[in-house]
Amino acid sequence: MSPPSASESVGNGTSATTNGQSVPDVATVPNPEISGRWTVQKVLDTIPGRPVENSNSPLAYFHLLERLKTMKREGWRRFGIQGGESISDHMYRMSMISMLAPPALAAKLDLPKCIKMCLIHDMAESLVGDITPVDGIDKPEKSRREAETMDYITKELLGGVDGGSLGAEIRAIWQEYEDSVTLDSHYVHDIDKMELLLQMVEYEKRGEGKLDLGEFAYVKTRIVLPEVQAWAKDLIAEREAFWDGHSHIDGSAGVEGGVPAEKKEMQDEYYNNGPKQ
Repeated sequence: MSPPSASESVGNGTSATTNGQSVPDVATVPNPEISGRWTVQKVLDTIPGRPVENSNSPLAYFHLLERLKTMKREGWRRFGIQGGESISDHMYRMSMISMLAPPALAAKLDLPKCIKMCLIHDMAESLVGDITPVDGIDKPEKSRREAETMDYITKELLGGVDGGSLGAEIRAIWQEYEDSVTLDSHYVHDIDKMELLLQMVEYEKRGEGKLDLGEFAYVKTRIVLPEVQAWAKDLIAEREAFWDGHSHIDGSAGVEGGVPAEKKEMQDEYYNNGPKQ
């Protein structure tokens, strides 16, 4: 298949024109907009070609995963980053980072399960979308939507595949992450935050000092394990060297670091159920 010409290209959030016909942007899936009480079924009604349910084939599940490739992480959009990372971009690098646990910590972890957890933990966003701390959706409601979505994926789409064993495993690993009680889940939560911090610094560097994403540094204060704290400390030192004394926001210092009090309150509420440093 040949690459499209410039006049045919799509994926920048706008329509393109091919042979005089308007072509919708097929490369990006926006966060679903649902009126009234959110349900899985309402989101499914917005998808071209509803998934085939209760099948012994995993094809519908494979198709649903594509939404994670094409749905962008919403937090960056507020800063004008429209073509930023997708949800699956984020989960892929998390899984790669998780493999690098220092030996003393790795000996206590079930690393294969941690890698799976990295690749599963945001799977519900395929239908829920990426909900951020400033979206006005409280944690119980976010959890309800995600739990219902994971039930749908693992039972309606995967329940008939190989006796439902894989679906049950995915659901259990996702719940372990959500409950955030085990060491494995604490590690993956920390990696989740570390990956965000890395992306923050990388976007800022490419922004050549014109893009201050420092409010996201808040998540550093929610990293629990000393090994990941050490990575985050080195990364924040790298960020400080980049700014080199120029004025910038430090979300890890909260309001004193330049984060508006209202936004800091939203961050605290969003993370209120997770481990805290």
